[in-house]
Amino acid sequence: MSKLKTKSGAKKRFKITAKGKVKAQQVGKRHRLINNSPKRTRNLRGADTLSKPEATRAKRWMPYG
Repeated sequence: MSKLKTKSGAKKRFKITAKGKVKAQQVGKRHRLINNSPKRTRNLRGADTLSKPEATRAKRWMPYG
């Protein structure tokens, strides 16, 4: 059986932790940040964990972690 390919978009966006959770950059921190309060911009720092259905889909795109 041939090897499964990893979706290149997924490997750039997601990271699987040691416990199997999927981390991703939080949405809303790319552009047009002047409309957000400074507190909201600060809170968007760091990574966010995906929900269970989203994590299942992301893991399917990355068969080898």
